[in-house]
Amino acid sequence: MTEDTHPSTHPPLPPTTEDDRVSWLRLLRSRRVGPSTFYRLMAEHGNAADALAALPEIARTAGARGYTPCPPEVAEAEIIAARAAGARMICIGDPAYPPALAQVADAPPLMWAMGDISVLSRPMVALVGARNASSLGLRMARALAGRLGEAGHVVVSGLARGIDTAAHLAARDTGTVAVLASGVDVVYPAENARLGDEILANGVRLSEQPMGLVPQARHFPSRNRIISGLAQALVVVEAAARSGSLITARAALDQGRDVLAVPGHPFDARAAGCNMLIRDGATLVRSAADVIEALPQAKAPPVQLSLNEAAARNALTEIPARNAAPAPARATRSPAPGTPPAPAPDRRNPRETATLHRDILNRLGPSPLAEDQLIRDLAAPAATVAPALTELELDGRITRHPGGLLSRSA
Repeated sequence: MTEDTHPSTHPPLPPTTEDDRVSWLRLLRSRRVGPSTFYRLMAEHGNAADALAALPEIARTAGARGYTPCPPEVAEAEIIAARAAGARMICIGDPAYPPALAQVADAPPLMWAMGDISVLSRPMVALVGARNASSLGLRMARALAGRLGEAGHVVVSGLARGIDTAAHLAARDTGTVAVLASGVDVVYPAENARLGDEILANGVRLSEQPMGLVPQARHFPSRNRIISGLAQALVVVEAAARSGSLITARAALDQGRDVLAVPGHPFDARAAGCNMLIRDGATLVRSAADVIEALPQAKAPPVQLSLNEAAARNALTEIPARNAAPAPARATRSPAPGTPPAPAPDRRNPRETATLHRDILNRLGPSPLAEDQLIRDLAAPAATVAPALTELELDGRITRHPGGLLSRSA
């Protein structure tokens, strides 16, 4: 089946008016609307305002009663808070939106940014690792970040304790991006508040979360996909066998990024994750020279390489690195004079809808399944299945995961 990718080929046109920005924010902040559903609704309805108007009926069809989209005053209050904090909204399709991130699955439709946003157009390398890092690990992170910065690379990390903090400190003067799981105006942990302010001089704090949000555990995996998506490559300095750094490494592999790791002593639990990555094929890092040598600058074009790698992985594992949502971009453009209108989506009667919902739920379980594989298993047209998936997601009966994966909600 031919797979469409939403942001990689035809990103939606960014909002140009205040009303458009409010509509984008309202749609994204509406209950059970994540990036995948946002792009699908934009594709189906042409713009955020029309998608918002259709949401209650979509939810009603899915069986959700009393569904209401995010109220205008909530989005307007967030925009006012952002202005007060000095944050700027960057939407996909905007020239300031990081080009590498725009290519990944489930790219954030919009993010808040504080600081010098010009660094978002420069080549980036992500450094992540343990919060309870060893002295050697911290020294290595500082050395890598400092040398990479001198070589012209922006260092991306998550502003957490340990390795993240060391990487940001070493790259303050050359450019660093701190991706937050909190609102962009909330520095977490609080002990990094001063560092968070210092980053703004030559770097950026970035977040897809609402202004003022205090992070919870569920926000960090979502944050991690942005860290890896911004960068050409991800370097793991220290990581336990089960850690957020390995979640970031998996996200990087799904996005077609190079993963590199610093080896450690087998008896040190903080090195177990890095040693596992190297065993499984990650590039071993001894110095910044190893990182620079591994960067895909000589591979042309970088974006096409990522797509090819993702396609090869799809064929082997049936896990797509792109969401199969239709591209919403052209739906936001005015049709050329004389162009016939697009056909209206198929209307299903209640019996057909209930049958399709039941068939989808019967095919899904707690383990994520690729959306295109589900469509093949159902032997149904993608144009019929896609709206049903949106309805079930809004009703809370299915969950979307990065990489175009679906599971049945608990």
